Amino acid sequence: MAEKLVEVSHLQQYFPAGGLGKNRKYVKAVDDVSFFIKKGETLGLVGESGCGKTTTGRSLLRLYEPTGGSIVYDGATIFDKEKKIAVNMLPYRRKMQIVFQDPYASLDPRMTVADIVGEAIDIHKLAANKKERQDKIIEMLERVGLNSEHANRYPHEFSGGQRQRVGIARALAVDPEFIVCDEPISALDVSIQAQVVNMFEDLQQKYGLTYLFIAHDLSVVKHISDRIGVMYLGKLVELADSYELIGHSMHPYTKSLISAIPIADPKKARANKRIVLSGDVPSPLNPPSGCRFRTRCPYADEKCACEEPVWQETAPGHFAACHHLDKVN
Repeated sequence: MAEKLVEVSHLQQYFPAGGLGKNRKYVKAVDDVSFFIKKGETLGLVGESGCGKTTTGRSLLRLYEPTGGSIVYDGATIFDKEKKIAVNMLPYRRKMQIVFQDPYASLDPRMTVADIVGEAIDIHKLAANKKERQDKIIEMLERVGLNSEHANRYPHEFSGGQRQRVGIARALAVDPEFIVCDEPISALDVSIQAQVVNMFEDLQQKYGLTYLFIAHDLSVVKHISDRIGVMYLGKLVELADSYELIGHSMHPYTKSLISAIPIADPKKARANKRIVLSGDVPSPLNPPSGCRFRTRCPYADEKCACEEPVWQETAPGHFAACHHLDKVN
């Protein structure tokens, strides 16, 4: 078994949302989430918009300081709320990087591509002189399918796919071990998406990278991930190997997501029963009691309203949180 590179336990991220004293309200964006990622693997994180996927990725890198829980990176605790551990992240920024969702917002429009990629090299003092810095920038651009001519251009001169490649080159500039890919293809044209996903896979094989790949398109996540975690309203509801999750999902929410994956074969598509969920996603400001999915679940009963389901291992490496796993399956 490969070593665990990242381990997250009982991670919480609450954002203040008005009120004072006892009446202070919080948006529970991430509430008691635990998982680990082994060296060299890709963990996919899926769920509908607003379920806390991006917040999980950013809290893991401590771009948002977590409200609770602990984060262990390569055996060293970098954050633990109970033990009051919060190490200086600068040395870890080299090892842990992020590719942001929006290639239009994540690049400074006043900086050239060379300066954008070179900034990380400067901060971590990875080049001895100007020539070495320039060579490193060109090498990073070539890694992601751009060339030296692109170095002196500004972000507005590029298409969305090229900008995202610049964002990936910036993340690779410090030779990281772990990258959070925060919906890196959702803002791109469908024709470009496959190219970028394939590039991520090639880079992983070549440099032994480890990914947390966040997306809401399960068909893309299925293609790139070794294991997949499914989130709903700040909670993980299921986690398993990629093929195991798609073939033998346990949780009713996961089953609904899988039924929505388009099928190319018309006969199979007609035979496939689409599981449509009733109602809307509740507000994270005031989530339902007990199981958060109960307001949209066809199997919900009184127990679901009173008790929170336990996160349990139903089969080796397959975890789910549901009171009625026997009914659902």
